[in-house]
Amino acid sequence: MIILRINVINYKNKILELKKQKNAVILAHYYQDPDIQDIADYMGDSLALAKYAQKTNADIILFCGVHFMCETAKILNPEKIVVLPDLNAGCSLADSAPPSEFKKWIDKYPDHTVISYINCSAEIKSMSDIICTSSNAEQIINSLPLDEKIIFAPDKYLGGYLQKKLNRKLKLWDGACQVHVIFSEKELIKLSVRYPEAKLLAHPECDDNILKHADHIGSTTSIINFAKNNSSKQFIIATEPGVIHQMQKQNPTKEFIPLPNNEGCACNECPHMRLNTLEKMYQALDTLNPEIILPEELRLKALKPLQRMMDLS
Repeated sequence: MIILRINVINYKNKILELKKQKNAVILAHYYQDPDIQDIADYMGDSLALAKYAQKTNADIILFCGVHFMCETAKILNPEKIVVLPDLNAGCSLADSAPPSEFKKWIDKYPDHTVISYINCSAEIKSMSDIICTSSNAEQIINSLPLDEKIIFAPDKYLGGYLQKKLNRKLKLWDGACQVHVIFSEKELIKLSVRYPEAKLLAHPECDDNILKHADHIGSTTSIINFAKNNSSKQFIIATEPGVIHQMQKQNPTKEFIPLPNNEGCACNECPHMRLNTLEKMYQALDTLNPEIILPEELRLKALKPLQRMMDLS
């Protein structure tokens, strides 16, 4: 264990030195390994990271997240080098919307406005009218007239939650996040008995069987802020458990309990997010590879709905 921690410290020092030499910035999502979170220049959810990427003066963006996030950073910053520690760090939700199938589907509804959740590929963004995140989805939908016909993709659970909360009719693509759909209602009930004062904080990508029990439903940042500002001392967390690292740092006297999955394991980590490591970060920064490169025509098409989201939020 001591040797492992020495290796961690060595890689952190190497990364920080290389970052300074190359005028790089390290962005990391809350679902990353705690060691990566601790070395990041900026932590955030999808919306915050997108906005920060647009403002940075760095020449290189080392993005510790998944592929669609890095694509978003490149769409917004074509002049910057964007690198991802592991190119295989994809997203089950983004993968649930193959571009060719999605194109055929939306072509059936030419009179609909296409709102796509940011957790999608650049190709899906390019076919969309507006992008949203879990932080601003309500605001984006409410910016449209009540009689507007809307397609919402790719997450059917987030879409279903919004449809019910906003009383809006949304045509939903059949996609989902592999992490958020396997939380166990049975295990939740057990935890509620064991921790009767604990509040359930859930991401809206969860199934309704979890959301119906929640004391707070919101984006990753919203969940973090709720835990910080609420007087409760115990919280059950129904999202990727990487977020607990930041919550514990901000609230050392509070207890955060990860909700187990359907197999009873409280280890519901995103396998794609966890592909990134300190060693891969160093290699990516050293070699500037794998670099995210997008055809300019695709980038410009994907930029329009992203910019519309930025303007609205």
